Amino acid sequence: MIEILPDKCDFCGCCVGVCPEDAIELKEAEINIIEELCTNCSKCIWACPIEVIKFNRNGVGKGNDEKRI
Repeated sequence: MIEILPDKCDFCGCCVGVCPEDAIELKEAEINIIEELCTNCSKCIWACPIEVIKFNRNGVGKGNDEKRI
């Protein structure tokens, strides 16, 4: 699962622009990942200039219904 550290994010939008699934919402001073759309491609992680997007392995790959990387 991809996670954004919102208290450290500067809301530049770099992650939004590279997401192929449009799974990142940016509204004023709030940013969210839409988990249902996210495929864990990690493009947003590489695009973030201040490294506040992290991959959290908790909950990923534990069942057949979850998306795998």
